[in-house]
Amino acid sequence: MGQSVIVMGMVLTAMPVSEYDKRITILTKERGKITAFARGARRPGSQLLAATNPFSFGEFELYEGRSSYNLTKASIQNYFRDLVMDLDSVYLGFYFMEFAEYYCQENNDEREMLKLLYQSLRALENPHIPKDLVRVVFELKAMTINGEGPDVFSCMNCRKKENLCVFSVTRGGIFCADCGRRVQGIHILDSTRYTMQYVISSSVARLYSFTVSEEVLGELKIIMKEYMQHYVHHEFNSLKVSVENDI
Repeated sequence: MGQSVIVMGMVLTAMPVSEYDKRITILTKERGKITAFARGARRPGSQLLAATNPFSFGEFELYEGRSSYNLTKASIQNYFRDLVMDLDSVYLGFYFMEFAEYYCQENNDEREMLKLLYQSLRALENPHIPKDLVRVVFELKAMTINGEGPDVFSCMNCRKKENLCVFSVTRGGIFCADCGRRVQGIHILDSTRYTMQYVISSSVARLYSFTVSEEVLGELKIIMKEYMQHYVHHEFNSLKVSVENDI
């Protein structure tokens, strides 16, 4: 027999099913990424109409069937309405959710990814935080959470912790000046390395509490663009749409 369960999470995707229903993907605190059917969610006046849109964060009451979940109630705490009103922010937000949908799995502990997703969407709503910074921080922390983050705390060859200034995308980490002479990599500022170390080691709640110079942000963008291309073998549709719209 099925039972009713309550989960905390965020709607990542929603698509129409039949005439009035929706199939949604939710990233949850308790059960990782799950798929649920919302019967009648597309009917005018349905209590589930807004709650089943992407970016909706809150509590979801589900009926757990033999092979699927059915959404019965939802109590939404944040719809991220400010985010969805800004075109640049909404494309990045969809990219973050698409990234989470691609990497996260059902019945896996995805609490850190859910925290990262929530805090990153909040950062996109903050006009004082550059959107490019939000993106590189999200990507670096997301890769770290998934066990694919770079090693930036000591030289990958000699393990020294001083004079680290050459970052190698293909080797997945940083090298000191001496060892870096024999490595094809990117020469980076100390401030860039400090920023990467902070993002990798800090809690998600503290991620968007700093700013960087334009020079550091430029280096971070170069590093993460190449890093993502090398380690993530997937094309995200939201990024293709944003490029087409010159974002």
